[in-house]
Amino acid sequence: MKRLSLALVLVFTLALAARGQEIQDGIIILPEQDPLDFSGDIVIAGSSTVFPLTNRMAQRFTEDGFLGKITIDSIGTGAGFERFCVSGDSDISNASRAIRAAEVDKCRANGREPLEFRVGTDALVVVVNNDNDFVKDLSLEELALLFSTAKLWSDVRPEFPAEPIARFIPGTDSGTFDFFVEAVFKGDEAAILAADNLRLSEDDDVLAKGIEANQYAVGFFGFAYLASHIDRVHAIAVEGVEPNEQSAEDGSYPLARPLFIYSDAKIMTDKPQVAAFIGYYLSLVNEEILDVGYFPASDDALNLAKNTWLAAMGLPAFDLEDEAEATPEATAEATARP
Repeated sequence: MKRLSLALVLVFTLALAARGQEIQDGIIILPEQDPLDFSGDIVIAGSSTVFPLTNRMAQRFTEDGFLGKITIDSIGTGAGFERFCVSGDSDISNASRAIRAAEVDKCRANGREPLEFRVGTDALVVVVNNDNDFVKDLSLEELALLFSTAKLWSDVRPEFPAEPIARFIPGTDSGTFDFFVEAVFKGDEAAILAADNLRLSEDDDVLAKGIEANQYAVGFFGFAYLASHIDRVHAIAVEGVEPNEQSAEDGSYPLARPLFIYSDAKIMTDKPQVAAFIGYYLSLVNEEILDVGYFPASDDALNLAKNTWLAAMGLPAFDLEDEAEATPEATAEATARP
């Protein structure tokens, strides 16, 4: 069985090398992945925020001919890393935050070295009911009050109604929860978890429906979940900045964040279908991401992810600093990095 696995890896790597890779207009072009060439299973778990994007890419991979089965569980970033690093039951971990040092240690203790692939950008949105016509914009300080000690809306601003605040937030296994706590509460989750009238769920659709049902509700989740509920809820500005593609990309929106998938080089060589799917994902994600409801990662971030993929496959990665100064002729002679 081991010999067969090694043989498949060799065939896969040689096929990739034959197809080659290059840089066009500063963008790394990965070797083409034909889903028809692959079968087997791909097991993915993690962030509910990244789920719609990974699910779209999995659907496209299958529609293009993948002969195997792709399973995707939306269980939250933290739970996803537990499954990937501790139980070792998943091949890819969806994540709406970067992996933590303690999680890396758990992976390494089980013989896995997590590789990070940036796939996009999200604008975490603070959402209220469409019948709420009094909240247009909140500061980070007001958000901290709104999601902790304030009991009535008027506790946040005197001109707001003296009505109880109903809070709907992601569960503590969610990377969305972690990101919000870091951005608004400087990493201290005690205050938000002690808030009155608080409901938690790892399912963003549950949060959206809760806000839809209560005029005085508030919550937060990834930008992609806003579109499917826009007739009943809407996002507010934070620090005077509306969440959109431009503000997420330039960093002016305070709650913009990166989106990732993680895997491991050994998984990618033992299961060529996993490597193929990740390469396919990185190559085509920008064709799908806006339609899903998120925003593209920067060219530099996506190039870094592609270089990580190349290195994991034992293929030459590009020295992007040299490439930035290279002529088109020199680009073809890209310097390899380990």
